[in-house]
Amino acid sequence: MQGRIHSIETFGSVDGPGTRFIIFLQGCAMRCLYCHNVDTWNCQGGTWRSADELLDQADRYRPYWGEEGGLTVSGGEPLLQIDFLIELFEKAKARGIHTCIDTAGQPFTRQEPFFGKFRALMQVTDLLLVDMKHIDPAAHERLTGKPNANILDMFRYLSEIKKPIWVRQVLVPGYTDNPQMLRRTRAFLDTLTNVERVEVLPYHSMGLYKWEGLGIKNQLRDVKPPTEEAVQQARSILGAV
Repeated sequence: MQGRIHSIETFGSVDGPGTRFIIFLQGCAMRCLYCHNVDTWNCQGGTWRSADELLDQADRYRPYWGEEGGLTVSGGEPLLQIDFLIELFEKAKARGIHTCIDTAGQPFTRQEPFFGKFRALMQVTDLLLVDMKHIDPAAHERLTGKPNANILDMFRYLSEIKKPIWVRQVLVPGYTDNPQMLRRTRAFLDTLTNVERVEVLPYHSMGLYKWEGLGIKNQLRDVKPPTEEAVQQARSILGAV
């Protein structure tokens, strides 16, 4: 089996514990206004590569991982290539590699055949980095183009099976920084049993050149990064590191 691969980062330091070998998969159904990987949206793009080929490449960097490092699969949205992800992680665990998924959870459903595949994937997944786009359904749809009911249900399911997660909240001034909404997010997270870490990621505009290169209009062109005060307030509300 092969997957559509967008790119590789060999020494990732912010996408899971330790030093990570990061595989960015191609394809995403969400259209987040602040996306900095807009070039991963096209599900027909990328380069075909096999799980064995990727793991052979990752193995060359294992001496740098230390005790905590390993493999993180990001995107795009990794769960859109769930069959490939299962094979990749099964083979990674056979090699003794720590596995992590960076996901927004958009395709999650408890309906078959997806749910059975997701349960199989969780058997070989050590950690998930889960994006919290917006707690409010209407605001979430305006921000991403998709509803969030199934995403919140994925959070609940991961709590049910006690699968460790790190929660990430991108702080976008005027969009995701409302203290009342952040408190709603905190109240939801407090109902879960598996949250190991919460991170607040300040919005930045470093990916705007990708929008321009693809000829896609960006509604956040004039939005500035949040102030340090706003970031600290959000971290305090969410109990973030």
